[in-house]
Amino acid sequence: MYLDYWGLNTFPFENVPDPDFMYYSPEHEEALVRLLYAVKRMKGAALLTGEIGSGKTTLSRVFIQQLPDSEFDIGLITNPSLNALDFIKEVHYQLGLESKSNSKSDLLVILNNRLLENINKGRSTLLIIDEAQLIFGETFEEIRLLLNFQMNDRFLMTFLLIGQPELRDMIRGYKQLDQRIAIRYHLNPLSEEETRNYIRFRLEKAGGRGEVFLDKAYQVIFNYSGGIPRKINNVCDLSLLIGFSMKVRVIDADLAQKVVKDSL
Repeated sequence: MYLDYWGLNTFPFENVPDPDFMYYSPEHEEALVRLLYAVKRMKGAALLTGEIGSGKTTLSRVFIQQLPDSEFDIGLITNPSLNALDFIKEVHYQLGLESKSNSKSDLLVILNNRLLENINKGRSTLLIIDEAQLIFGETFEEIRLLLNFQMNDRFLMTFLLIGQPELRDMIRGYKQLDQRIAIRYHLNPLSEEETRNYIRFRLEKAGGRGEVFLDKAYQVIFNYSGGIPRKINNVCDLSLLIGFSMKVRVIDADLAQKVVKDSL
């Protein structure tokens, strides 16, 4: 609706995990480096946590893009609220394994054969579990057992667990699994300066030129959002829409405050 008015080619503040709109704050860069290290060195398990809307899922999509298909066999589970048997079946599905067996032992043999086959082909197997705070207790135990699939010098599969902050405490309750987490990182919210840079980056990525938000507006947006990208996107998107409807030339603090007030 407002693209032409603001001189944009696409909507800059959509809340979807689009890697093209990935903003690399110092923390996001460090998280990406750690995750890449974990999977390329076949460390067994890595943990990425952050508040709701902090950019974890978008980061995971960028992470996947940086792993060549020829070198990695990747499965992605986005709804891990499964019992142990269904979880193993989902792992099969995500890795393209076809099996109609309901025997967990049979499924594990098939999975182990795939892992060994990948190793022989020079490929690493990676399983990414998003929203991992939803995992059932019995399934955490299953993940620990799957980490027993290993050779003398490497794990046959790397797990990346992504979730909200409470995931850290949940995993601490499973000491043997907790000890297998080789890499951990927690994404904090953006600072006020990073929030300003984030908004400018997304506008520029969408084709914008020049300043759209005034300095005081950035401050209002940061105070409301606390530096959480999803909340920043919401208030910026609505600000552009209301600014278009009011035919203003820039988003000032009053307009941003109006949008924030309507969002509370």
